[in-house]
Amino acid sequence: MSDRPIALDEYPIHQAPLSMRQVATSDRNAYDRCIFHVLDHTGRALLIAGLGVYPNTGVIDAYATLRLGDRLHAVRASDALTDDRLALTVGPLTITVEEPLRRLRLTCDPDPSDPDGLSYDLTWTASFPATWEPHHTQRRGGRLILEGRRFVQAGTCTGTLRAAGERLTVTAGEWTGTRDRSWGVRPIPGEDGGRAAAEAPTEGFHWIWCPVRFDDRFVMVIVQEDADGHRTLNEARLVRDGAPDRQLGWPYADIGYRPGTRHPERAVLHLTDPARKPLELTAEILTSSPLALGAGYPPADDWQHGTWQGRGWTDRRVYDLSDPAAHPLAAYGVTDHAARFTLDGRTGYGIFEHGSFGRHDPSGFTGYDSVAPGRTRRPGEAAR
Repeated sequence: MSDRPIALDEYPIHQAPLSMRQVATSDRNAYDRCIFHVLDHTGRALLIAGLGVYPNTGVIDAYATLRLGDRLHAVRASDALTDDRLALTVGPLTITVEEPLRRLRLTCDPDPSDPDGLSYDLTWTASFPATWEPHHTQRRGGRLILEGRRFVQAGTCTGTLRAAGERLTVTAGEWTGTRDRSWGVRPIPGEDGGRAAAEAPTEGFHWIWCPVRFDDRFVMVIVQEDADGHRTLNEARLVRDGAPDRQLGWPYADIGYRPGTRHPERAVLHLTDPARKPLELTAEILTSSPLALGAGYPPADDWQHGTWQGRGWTDRRVYDLSDPAAHPLAAYGVTDHAARFTLDGRTGYGIFEHGSFGRHDPSGFTGYDSVAPGRTRRPGEAAR
């Protein structure tokens, strides 16, 4: 790699006395990435797509998964990071910023050897301004292992999706799109956690990330709690065009789990408007996509973000989700649920992202094997 200036150095956008090729940290876990969700309002399909760069490991990668029926169609690609940081393309996957914060194009080229495989050409258009999420930090022992800056946005999508020989037409009135952009430092697999990880393992983790688009407003809810219920990340925000964002209090969640699992089927998020009026944001799960399958989130065992796969690596596969015991690791990762929401007489659509592992006192979960009351799991069966 050359040590000469790159094209971005031409612009007055520097935040440190470094080339734009470099980041202002030596941490190997530095990252910059995005995720998109595209869902139809019937629950038939859920597309999740993302792209990330990892400047201190020299990696760029991307993924797309489409839940269609009981099949999860996945495309993943990874390559060496180049000096052209505006080229958001890896293998068959490309994100084109046509108008920043307003309109983006998402494409996945078809596989010439499998014309029935996953491909798409979509235009994502914002319905509301992007809004910041809370500054996110997490420590293990005394070390800062995660620090991220994020913004989130909701919109509509148009275009076409193809998979399994089907062609789906994506229309603005029948599909919703959300997206999240984040950058900072976040753990990449392959690093020894040292004594802190060995002697102070995580007892429990409980997470809700919930962007919801209504016709006239966007609502964002975030909850992260430790095993004892201590809140480490908190947000409830209302976004509208032409109006200041409003905070909606301290959110509490009542989640209805499928018996014998930690798989949510419905939820009520209790919010409060500025006049102290109680609000209930209800979620009805339509379809689900575990991020540990195909999308590269931990504890995936076939590929994870930021890991070096060699130059020009592309992988396509289809996961069968009809047997809940077939993918036991998925139960210990975050799952994105496409959902229909109601709030104050309005109906909206978005994502109920949820992960609950280990002990969580407010939910009554006592450990990693603890599940909602109901049927007892068979030996080796995943806690879905």
